[in-house]
Amino acid sequence: MADFIHRDPRDPAFWDERFARAFTPWDRGGVPQALRDFVERFAPLTTLIPGCGSAYELVYLCEAGWDATAIDFAPEAVARGRTLAGQWGNRIVEADFFAWQPARPLDLIYECAFLCALPPAMRPQLVARWAELLAPGGQVAGFFYFDQTIKGPPFGIARAELESLMAPYFECVEDQSVDDSIPIFAGKERWMVFQRS
Repeated sequence: MADFIHRDPRDPAFWDERFARAFTPWDRGGVPQALRDFVERFAPLTTLIPGCGSAYELVYLCEAGWDATAIDFAPEAVARGRTLAGQWGNRIVEADFFAWQPARPLDLIYECAFLCALPPAMRPQLVARWAELLAPGGQVAGFFYFDQTIKGPPFGIARAELESLMAPYFECVEDQSVDDSIPIFAGKERWMVFQRS
């Protein structure tokens, strides 16, 4: 385990330090199959990728004709994402998810290691923000990490807690196992889609 100065994942410096030192065990290095399968089933959706990191999915979505925007509040993550995104780099924005405003209504928020990156106390605020950003019928789709972790990130969540947090705003419309997890999430994540009620 690397020795880091910054210990609070609510601080952009926490993530900057890790990206600068190439310590990113949550980085999948590409686009997961469940997202590819999802994209094949839908017409292009206006999509937000919060906490985008390296932003592989942004490139994939844009090349598929989707109107996608990726945001991250850590400058080092934004710089890495822009480097990797090539012509789509201008769609990566340095912004705080809780303050950012979309230029047009969102159809989809893609969840990939964002919920589990935040301290558990922030979960109600995060889910409420998802609900605020999506109109009825909009979706949160992505990967949810189920584990009983004390230290993090990643901070695992119990299934019952996730269901309780989502229930006031969302209905679960898809729930599938994941076969191509990276080691840190292996056997502990599911692809899920929640629809805004």
